[in-house]
Amino acid sequence: MKLSARNQLPGKVTKIDTGVVTAEVTIALDGGGEITSVITKKAVENLGLAVGKKAYAVVKSTEVMVAID
Repeated sequence: MKLSARNQLPGKVTKIDTGVVTAEVTIALDGGGEITSVITKKAVENLGLAVGKKAYAVVKSTEVMVAID
């Protein structure tokens, strides 16, 4: 699979909190840190996501903010 998004962050699923319609999926990134995404429950099922499974966090955005303290 090829994607146009340049920010493809590999990692492993560490947590899935499933609600009625959506699920919050947390991925521990291979480079350190973690990222959480809210996707549909159906997407979790279609992707076969499970804790411990390898996954990619793919970020495609026209705007990314940068901040400092």
